[in-house]
Amino acid sequence: MTDLRLSYQTIEFDKIDIHLCTLRDNQEFSDPNQIAEKLGISSATWPIFGVVWPSGLVLAHYIKDYETGSKRILEVGCGMALSSLLLNKQSADITATDYHPEVNNFLKRNALLNGDDAIAFEQVDWTNKDDDLGLFDLIIGSDLLYEDEHTELLVSFLADHANPTCEVIIVDPGRGRKNSLSAKMMALGFTATQQKPEHTDFLVKEFKGHILKFVRTSP
Repeated sequence: MTDLRLSYQTIEFDKIDIHLCTLRDNQEFSDPNQIAEKLGISSATWPIFGVVWPSGLVLAHYIKDYETGSKRILEVGCGMALSSLLLNKQSADITATDYHPEVNNFLKRNALLNGDDAIAFEQVDWTNKDDDLGLFDLIIGSDLLYEDEHTELLVSFLADHANPTCEVIIVDPGRGRKNSLSAKMMALGFTATQQKPEHTDFLVKEFKGHILKFVRTSP
């Protein structure tokens, strides 16, 4: 990461401060050993993981007061993992995942920056059925569906890692795939609801997306 220009910021959640080291902007790039390139990550998409996006802020603010209890929680496609860092600060049982090879380096750095324990992390490919994640009670994510084929891949991944009783919360910025996602999740036995976030004064621009919630209970 020595060739990357970085930025430091603090995001406030009432009395909780989350400190973040991120990429300076979405123009940064460093892949000297072609690790990302071999994973199919282009130079144009490489920096996407490394900044905080509006959907990630919406998810973190939504999950801040969510009843997590003793639930085992998974963040999918975590990127800068703002929600994971916040849940970790609240002593929740959180595991983070992403495909990008640099995510875990930033996750370790940011957990340390916040004075917290390291967050469990696994680099996963949604097409790989051989990960060691197991099952979860609550699965969260934001801005995950960039291409049409991502919907089927995500649903398959969720099906493999959702407990019989499970909640899934996805913040979608409005890329036109939420209805397809909802239909596929209902086919797995989940009920589906969608809502606009109640408060978005922490965002610079109007948020045009939705919070999608899927709930399944075992018989």
